Amino acid sequence: MKAMQVISLTLLSVLAASAQVLKFGKCPKPAVQANFDATRYIGKWYEIQKLPTAFQKGECGTATYSLKSPGVIGVLNSELLDDGTTNSIVGSAKAKNPAEPAKLEVSFSGIPSPPGPYWVLSTDYEGHSLVYGCTDFGLFRMELTWILSREPTLSEETIEELHSILSSIGVRVEKMVPTNQDVDYCSAMN
Repeated sequence: MKAMQVISLTLLSVLAASAQVLKFGKCPKPAVQANFDATRYIGKWYEIQKLPTAFQKGECGTATYSLKSPGVIGVLNSELLDDGTTNSIVGSAKAKNPAEPAKLEVSFSGIPSPPGPYWVLSTDYEGHSLVYGCTDFGLFRMELTWILSREPTLSEETIEELHSILSSIGVRVEKMVPTNQDVDYCSAMN
């Protein structure tokens, strides 16, 4: 048990320094979008808010999804870095269990790590999407979450509704950070 505590504390220190959101305890098992339809989900989504991550450093974040093959969604994530360059990564997502299509597993080209959870907790397909991912690391869990929109903005009322869903599963929404989607600033990405 002592070795597990040392490993967990070491991992906690490393991830905390990387701005990941770590919490004590196991990942929750939230309800996901009922009858998730991947074909309605494809297209471009704008990142509105997120929990801080070590792998996203820019602004103007977008995710563009496409159907690669039956059951496989193509993923293209892009962001604008401070130096004006665009950072993009390509990957794919698929449901681990076809009976739970909103519980996707995402992997990215060139990153030698196991697929990560990408669970669609709520979407109306035309306006908003609420995505949650959580990975257990011994005594701790690492949480990721994004609020996405089909447009560069989203109403405060909708954001509050999505925060309520996140709060109900123990996500500390006060830790979420907004993503700059200012049209003039982000135009360099288009």
